[in-house]
Amino acid sequence: MRKNFKDYLIITLGIILVAFSVEYFFIPNDLAAGGVTGFAIVINYYFPFLNTSILVLIMNLILFIVAFIFIGGNFGAKTIYAAFGLSLSLWIIESFLNPIAITKDLMLAAIFGTFISAIGMAMVFNANASTGGTDILAKILNKFFDVDIGKSLLAVDFIVTLLATVTFGVDVGLYALLSVMINGFTIDRIIDGFNSVKEVIIISAYWEEISQYIIVNLERGCTIFEGKGGFTKKDTSMIYTVVGRGEFIKLKKYIKEKDPKAFLTISESYEVLGEGFKSLY
Repeated sequence: MRKNFKDYLIITLGIILVAFSVEYFFIPNDLAAGGVTGFAIVINYYFPFLNTSILVLIMNLILFIVAFIFIGGNFGAKTIYAAFGLSLSLWIIESFLNPIAITKDLMLAAIFGTFISAIGMAMVFNANASTGGTDILAKILNKFFDVDIGKSLLAVDFIVTLLATVTFGVDVGLYALLSVMINGFTIDRIIDGFNSVKEVIIISAYWEEISQYIIVNLERGCTIFEGKGGFTKKDTSMIYTVVGRGEFIKLKKYIKEKDPKAFLTISESYEVLGEGFKSLY
């Protein structure tokens, strides 16, 4: 229950960031940067009496119904919550906050709007959810036309930016395409940052005390490898462990106090599956 609450809180913050970027960067500058929200911006241009939030809600409803009929209802509560939560966030901003463009510079709007949106999307994805929309279209294309999901997403976003080019002009369309490209790259990097941990190998004469500190104080596991020094030819023990960033700081401080002559190698890992980290299933 605690983990679910944390996930839904992260999803909520994520969709608020996405809604903020759409309402204050994309819509006022006609940047239809792919996805359902981008398509809604294009439609809103031709039918201004239809709010973007309502269009996003209608399209997500249609896509969920179509997907339920053709590919089953394996979306999960988090994805449904995120998809309709985004529509609600857009509606609240449009109805009560009277959003205006933070900047009219298309380059700045594309870069900062995409960056804020990417942070929000990464938070949603990292909580094992999505905002629906193009993800659903990608799954439909994947099932019936055997197209990779990644390529399907790119194709849908390309079509939306093409419509933006026809509607708003070549310059705006190219900025929208730039936003799509930045978005994909940035989301990947942010998710890597969320999940990054430290892989540590420790060689120390005090390996028993250090391993106990890892197990008892940090509540992490570790593995002991037996080796032999290449220069000294003496038997030695090496500790291998994976810890979070904050835990690594504590571990390094402890080792420095316990054995200043210890030898450590540290590397970054962007995904760890198994006990104590993300589940394999």
